[in-house]
Amino acid sequence: MINRAQSILKETFGYDSFRLQQEAAITQVLDKKDALVIMPTGGGKSLCYQIPAMIFEGMTIVVSPLISLMKDQVEQLREYDIPAVYLNSSLRPEEYDYNVKRVMRGDIKLLYLAPETLMMDRTREMLKQLQIDCFTIDEAHCISEWGHDFRPEYRQMTEFRKDFPEAVCIALTATATPRVQEDIKQSLNLTDSEAFISSFDRSNLFLKIADKKDPENQLLDFLYTRKNQSGIIYCFSRRQVDELAYLLDQEGYSVKPYHAGLNSRERSINQREFIRDDVRIIVATIAFGMGINKPNVRFVVHFDMPQNIESYYQQIGRAGRDGLRSDCILLFGYSDTQKIKYFINQKSGNEKEVAENHLKELVKYLESLDCRRKPLLDYFGETYPNDECGMCDNCLSVDDDVEDMTIQAQKFMSCMIKSEESFGAGHVIDILRGSKNQKVLEHEHDQISTYGIGMEWSKDQWTQLSRLLLRQNYISKGEYGVLVMEDRGHQVLKGNENVFGTMDRTDVAIDGETIVRTSSDVENNYNEELFELLRVKRKELADADDVPPYAIFPDTTLIEMAYYFPQNKDALEALYGVGKVKKEKFGDSFIGIIKTFTAEHDIMERQKSLQKKIKKTTATEKHQIVAEAFNEGESIKLLAEEHGVKEVTILTHLKKYLDEGNDLRLDGLLQASSLSDRQRDQVMKAMDEKSPLMLRPVYDLLNKQIGYDELRIMQLFYLASKK
Repeated sequence: MINRAQSILKETFGYDSFRLQQEAAITQVLDKKDALVIMPTGGGKSLCYQIPAMIFEGMTIVVSPLISLMKDQVEQLREYDIPAVYLNSSLRPEEYDYNVKRVMRGDIKLLYLAPETLMMDRTREMLKQLQIDCFTIDEAHCISEWGHDFRPEYRQMTEFRKDFPEAVCIALTATATPRVQEDIKQSLNLTDSEAFISSFDRSNLFLKIADKKDPENQLLDFLYTRKNQSGIIYCFSRRQVDELAYLLDQEGYSVKPYHAGLNSRERSINQREFIRDDVRIIVATIAFGMGINKPNVRFVVHFDMPQNIESYYQQIGRAGRDGLRSDCILLFGYSDTQKIKYFINQKSGNEKEVAENHLKELVKYLESLDCRRKPLLDYFGETYPNDECGMCDNCLSVDDDVEDMTIQAQKFMSCMIKSEESFGAGHVIDILRGSKNQKVLEHEHDQISTYGIGMEWSKDQWTQLSRLLLRQNYISKGEYGVLVMEDRGHQVLKGNENVFGTMDRTDVAIDGETIVRTSSDVENNYNEELFELLRVKRKELADADDVPPYAIFPDTTLIEMAYYFPQNKDALEALYGVGKVKKEKFGDSFIGIIKTFTAEHDIMERQKSLQKKIKKTTATEKHQIVAEAFNEGESIKLLAEEHGVKEVTILTHLKKYLDEGNDLRLDGLLQASSLSDRQRDQVMKAMDEKSPLMLRPVYDLLNKQIGYDELRIMQLFYLASKK
């Protein structure tokens, strides 16, 4: 059946291969064996039950905690022509009855329900008349009182399972510590089931903790370089949400608030506008976000501290679900810690103890000087294998270095004076960057000495400097936004004072070389003008179908279109997220725009690159080359030397090969281990008890006597020997 699952993956969903533990989890479910699936947000958890649902003869029930999440999932499935409905209190009586009739006729493959709806007598009676093959519990951490989002009604799920003993059960979540994982298993009676635990690392998220000094201006500086990007800003209180949303609205941003103080209709409208790309930014309390499946959230800002690491991880997990680089910034001030402590002190007993431990762990993370991923993953029982991630403030500490910007400040203020202090920042920047726009030429500012002397910086960087100079009172704004010199500014021009500050850049300079932290050549070099045209078309199609834009195609797909410039509909199938259904539905609309654009701009299709992409699925990937050489007799040590990498990297390649369903030679793994037979037996018993998929619990059970390098080798041996 896994071959059929792979066919559905490509033809329906448009993906070339399974990710993380998807294939193993799907195989488990298709074999009618219960499963606990823990994958990071954006890791593809939904496919672990959606693909089996399309293969099973009967229906799959999905229990979901939020109405918005159900609606979102069902809308996306309908775009793939997959029959799915939901039953909840948001439906009008006639809609509810219509959906029930479709369920009873056997027309539906996936039925989404809130736990309260599931436990209603009429729902249970209805379902007893049907063949239920799969029972799915989404956001399963809600069942645990040790989790950060405990929902008592989730505890009733075990009662429902008794009604359908033949149905396989799959529980899914992105945020579960080892203790929460065990609680989920116990509560759902999954004690003998397999757990499929993928890494908690979201490598495309840039993590940064900034001292909370001047938060409103810090936020405005951050947003200035991210125009037209979607993002979420989290605040501690409703009042802060309203004040910040008002400020951003006054600054010209497309923004809406979201908190429990708004009535349900207002919340629903604001969330819908955000999901549909009608609003760019949501300022919210923690009331917002669970189950928001908007892939193109490019940033998450914590204006105030979250209450615990689970909340933080879940909230930053709403960024970058499409795999593209996204920024996660937290403004950290000790006054926020005191606010949280105040609310903790209102609790008592075990609840207070849990909250205090949560806060302690969070502060420890925020104050860490190590790579951010080390303490974050450690909290979830995972060891980060690298010394540095290259995608956090501590690994790229240059981001936070205070720079001497005196020379650029002198250039900027000299240009203000040369242009007679009669213009705003935009015009001054145009002069510095040698612009030939009409306003510069009309005033003959291309003739003054400061014309073109600022080419070393981008327009955004000069704009950030102008804001910094305003904030530090070197200059001020006069009538109509005209910039005016202040006494401090004149002192800088005379050489009596220096200007220091921090620039927020999307690129980081290290040893004079700029490193662009993005994932691929495609992401770096796509045609932005074409991308915007495709985005407009996507929005038009989405509005016509009354679905979010990403239900048509995610940004990743449009970026690939704007890079490869495909000239016919069939070529679209090589692109990310384009299956046969969507190719036929939407292909002509997008190909028409691409062909018109390329003809007008004399651009050729990247035919060779596109052909390579088409063939990529049949090409041999590096982990396959490494694993095949290993199986032919090469040692792990020799392979590491040949490929110029650490042995742990070779182990990672071998694990990926094994996860894809292949075999590894056991003798080669034992040769790589320096453990005695007694120690190996101890490790195997520990993995039997704690599961081999997470090494931290095994490491702790062995009293930290056996290191992670050896445990990784034995993990492979354990998994390979059990196949």
